[in-house]
Amino acid sequence: MRAAKIYATGRGYTIDGGYAEFTVADERFCVPIPESYTDAAAAPLLCAGLIGFRSLARAVEAKRLGIYGFGGAAHIIAQVAVHQGRSVYAFTRPGDQEAQQFARQLGAVWAGGSDERPPEELDAAIIFAPVGALVPAALAAIRKGGTVVCGGIHMSDIPSFPYELLWGERTICSVANLTRRDAEEFMRIAPKVPVRTTIQVFRLEQANEALEQLRHGKLQGAAVLKIGGAS
Repeated sequence: MRAAKIYATGRGYTIDGGYAEFTVADERFCVPIPESYTDAAAAPLLCAGLIGFRSLARAVEAKRLGIYGFGGAAHIIAQVAVHQGRSVYAFTRPGDQEAQQFARQLGAVWAGGSDERPPEELDAAIIFAPVGALVPAALAAIRKGGTVVCGGIHMSDIPSFPYELLWGERTICSVANLTRRDAEEFMRIAPKVPVRTTIQVFRLEQANEALEQLRHGKLQGAAVLKIGGAS
């Protein structure tokens, strides 16, 4: 198994060596990636895909699922959700017709701006965009007993909102980590869907450019940083 086919949590974040050609990792925190994916195509399956899959699990059995922020995680999880028989409603930056069309191509039954209401009440919503104002918007879009899952690591402050948006046993939760079982299950499901990652590859020295494009919503799918002769 190639080193690039192993996912190690924390490498490059809490431990040096995230972009080394070779690294040593504790096997307890590694999982094999399906061989059908090239290294570049597999990259978004790791953080974006795994946290996205954990977020999807927190949405339990929601049939009508809203996804706010249609980027790296969303474009993967939308495919899994459709495969599971869920109806996906995609929310993008207002006026972003290109992202909305991208969502429809991946099976979304509806796509619109984050300032719009879906045509019917949702059972759950996942927020990937780091925008706190989307929390009350998502609460307003889900039915009583529904769940809003915050799937990002960081988010701007959540503004105050009327209690009636939360009333009716609606729930807000966050996703911060994942289990090995999550990772193993996702890596089994991904090739069965099959999940097809949409990527834009940047050289390591172009990292700032990739971040700038991500910040301004100019990326479709996920950005991948490439070093040396990685495939």
